[in-house]
Amino acid sequence: MSTTSRRSYRYFDVVMALFVTVLLLSNIASSAKLIDLGVSIFGLRLAFDGGTLLFPLAYIFGDVLTEVYGYARSRKVIWIGFVAAALMSLTFWLLGRLPGDPMWGTFVYENMARTMPDLPEPTHPAQFGQATYDAILGGVSSGAIIIASLAAYWLGEFSNSFILAKLKLRTNGRWLWLRTMGSTLAGEGVDTIIFVLIATLLGVFPWAIALSLIVANYIFKVSIEFLFTPLTYLVVNFLKRKEAEDYFDRDTDFNPFHLN
Repeated sequence: MSTTSRRSYRYFDVVMALFVTVLLLSNIASSAKLIDLGVSIFGLRLAFDGGTLLFPLAYIFGDVLTEVYGYARSRKVIWIGFVAAALMSLTFWLLGRLPGDPMWGTFVYENMARTMPDLPEPTHPAQFGQATYDAILGGVSSGAIIIASLAAYWLGEFSNSFILAKLKLRTNGRWLWLRTMGSTLAGEGVDTIIFVLIATLLGVFPWAIALSLIVANYIFKVSIEFLFTPLTYLVVNFLKRKEAEDYFDRDTDFNPFHLN
């Protein structure tokens, strides 16, 4: 292993932790709520899932990782995020399958009754608590969401990282905005389409809003990337200066399954 491969970085772990945190939070938010701000384009209502608020930041962190540290190190982080998301989903699934305590169900009811005074008292508190859990976190642990989110994340993130690394070679490190936007247009497109189509096919979303979700999510995610481009420049330049690294993937093996 070369000296470059063994060298340590001061901020790499920080960027990786932020990347994984954003990924997990956005997965929870995706199943928690659908948002409609009342905006339409050519009569198409632009509704989007809650995870869309945070998920674009994962692509920004992905851009930073590939731009500064290279595709190979970014590939490891993508796999770490994949495993973390799978573990989170399996944990929520296991919690949902375990029997609930009646006292827990009563506690959930009492908290909800504070804002919903007409809420009827449950006959079976444990079942009430379970139904509440399923309504809020059940989506994160449902097989459909796990399959859709993991497949979309894996394909989208690797598309984003691969395209950015290749564009960096083609542009000889110039025009960072072109690399971040070009990779995001492709990666976010793959991610959004795959996630919505799989989730809709498996019954998570109705087909009536599938196109709306794809268009709204894509526009929102790409817009976030565009708006955050100045910040991306600042972070990338800061890391390149502090880490003394500006990696070019000239001899990189781009196979996503090779972790060397």
